[in-house]
Amino acid sequence: MSLERLRVLREFADRGTVAATASALSMTPSAVSQQLKVLAREAGVALLEPDGRRVRLTDAGHALVVRADEVLAAMDRAVAEMAHYRGSPRGRVRVAVFPSGGALLLPRVLPALAGSGVEVIARDEDVPPSETHRLLADYDVVLTHRDERAAPLTGPRIAARVLMREPIDVVVAPTHRLAGHSAVTPAELADESWLSVRGGFPVDDVLRSIATVTGVEPRIAQRLNEFRMIETLVATGYGVALMPRHAVTHPELSVLRLSGVRAARLYELATRPRAEDRPAIATVLDAFVTAAAEIPS
Repeated sequence: MSLERLRVLREFADRGTVAATASALSMTPSAVSQQLKVLAREAGVALLEPDGRRVRLTDAGHALVVRADEVLAAMDRAVAEMAHYRGSPRGRVRVAVFPSGGALLLPRVLPALAGSGVEVIARDEDVPPSETHRLLADYDVVLTHRDERAAPLTGPRIAARVLMREPIDVVVAPTHRLAGHSAVTPAELADESWLSVRGGFPVDDVLRSIATVTGVEPRIAQRLNEFRMIETLVATGYGVALMPRHAVTHPELSVLRLSGVRAARLYELATRPRAEDRPAIATVLDAFVTAAAEIPS
């Protein structure tokens, strides 16, 4: 089976449609369809089946995608190994980071890699952790985050490692009745008006845990994913908020530890399986691990 046709199959599995696959590979949709038909003949089994007006992978197609990942990863490792003999690690590594995690870690990671021969192309991607699989279609490494009680990232086409734990605290205005306290219980927050993030992100997961403990549905005034906006609004007394500990920068806010609820998010690094066998990717992963170890808990 052709390596290039296996790449087309993998892209189709990642993108979900022939049109999106064609766009990603700078091909025409008809060329993509033709490559997939030829690959099916090479495999001797149907790889696609109708799904309304579109097509989707058959069970055999899904199985071949997993093997395609392995074959293409082996080719990448071979290229990387040859680069090693030329004095590597070298190469370009595409990295997706969620914004607050990138703000915390990239100032340590990027300088550490300067002069290493590894070029990091970093992009901020503010999506829920459930979207990590989709991001791996475009990135070599994805820094994501999840509530510490949530299930870890798993699947035959993803490899993930926990990088660090960051507590999530309550922030209130300096004039708030709880300002100056070192800790607060969920019961003391039952009647508050909240500024939260959109659903699916770790901060919102913790807020739902508070609702479970108190039996009171939180009154959410606004949902904003930019922590700087949330801080500014909290400082004016507009409401209270949950924020990751290292994301708090506003000098006037009072930061309270949340008692009685497991409140933290876990940072995870996700790649394709065996991606760390490429020296350049392994170097980037090691840089993130070292950076995370420097962050106070």
